[in-house]
Amino acid sequence: MAKITAADVNKLRKMTGAGMMDCKKALVEAEGDFEKAIEILRKKGQKVAAKRADRDSSEGAAIAKVNGNQSSGVIISLNCETDFVAKNDSFVSLANELAELALDFDSKDAFLDAAYNGMTVAEKLTEQTGVIGEKIEIGSFAKLDAPFVGSYIHAGNKIATLVGLSASVDGAAQAAKDVAMQAAAMNPVALNEEGVDQATIDKEIEIAKDQLRQEGKPEAMLENIAKGKLKRFFKDNTLINQAFIKDSKQSVAQYVKSVDSGLEITGFQRVALG
Repeated sequence: MAKITAADVNKLRKMTGAGMMDCKKALVEAEGDFEKAIEILRKKGQKVAAKRADRDSSEGAAIAKVNGNQSSGVIISLNCETDFVAKNDSFVSLANELAELALDFDSKDAFLDAAYNGMTVAEKLTEQTGVIGEKIEIGSFAKLDAPFVGSYIHAGNKIATLVGLSASVDGAAQAAKDVAMQAAAMNPVALNEEGVDQATIDKEIEIAKDQLRQEGKPEAMLENIAKGKLKRFFKDNTLINQAFIKDSKQSVAQYVKSVDSGLEITGFQRVALG
């Protein structure tokens, strides 16, 4: 049996908002697996605040950059071991310089092999590891191309997002920024229903059915009611269907249409640390 520590219980409580005892029981049942513990809490009907809590990650800086004609963007995370280093001005400056360079590359491997001040990016990271005394590495590398790309970096460089729009129209810059802020704050699992993988759909239906069984609903009714709950999941967790954070009376897709009737969101990228 996995040893469950008070720190583990507290971590799950912060991730989900569930009670301490419920978290402990879920962790014991899941043998220490946080993903399984979250699923157990949800199946038991717990109001889990963070449905998709960002995974524990290294400290560092997540930086988004967009090219000059707003047609391509990139997010990199420069990871380190402590928050003290992550907040250092020279570390953040390096992260920004590397992100600017990353715009010219389509993959993490190609970027790491790129020339940077007489050495490769990978060699620069090794050098900085020696200078700082902490492991320094590129954690995430995410690229997005679209007719118009906008970006947003949340305060403290902990979350960075990119959003692609279908056209460069009047108001596109503000719309892309607003939607990028939405993606940062609401952490959608996909752009739309079609983007949600089947494994996630199957898990949501299973969770819904387990909740309904505990409520005493007849087995014959479970499938249809669960599909209704799945529609709610799509509304809450896909970017275009989410309620727009600046005006909850309209969806994100409706907000974008209000900027220009032909405008659509073509994609997004989100990288989070911490």
